[in-house]
Amino acid sequence: MRISGVNIPDEKKLKIALTYIYGIGRVSAEAILKTANVNGEKPTRELTSEEVGKLQSVFEKSYKIEGELRQIRKSGIQRLKSIKSYRGRRHERGLPTRGQRTKTNSRTVRGNVRKTAGSGKRKVDLK
Repeated sequence: MRISGVNIPDEKKLKIALTYIYGIGRVSAEAILKTANVNGEKPTRELTSEEVGKLQSVFEKSYKIEGELRQIRKSGIQRLKSIKSYRGRRHERGLPTRGQRTKTNSRTVRGNVRKTAGSGKRKVDLK
């Protein structure tokens, strides 16, 4: 099944399957189903074309999803970079932007850099 340009799994309940769309979480999926008056407990494969049309119209009217939402996020980050704000500089360098410590606990962001003496060495075979 395809809704708003996204392949949605057929076997899952509709309220869970809608979360596969970028920008839709559990709470907003419930709200969309309530607005469109569609049962969220049934599997996606059992949707009728009328129900799919209702869901599409709700998405178009009141939600920014997928490409549009990604573009809004990207333009916000680009704005921060262009005004040289602290957060923009952190984005440029690929570091945490929300005040997390970086001496430890940000290895994945920093590229898994290990600076302790014994962590990068190979294990020596015992005799």
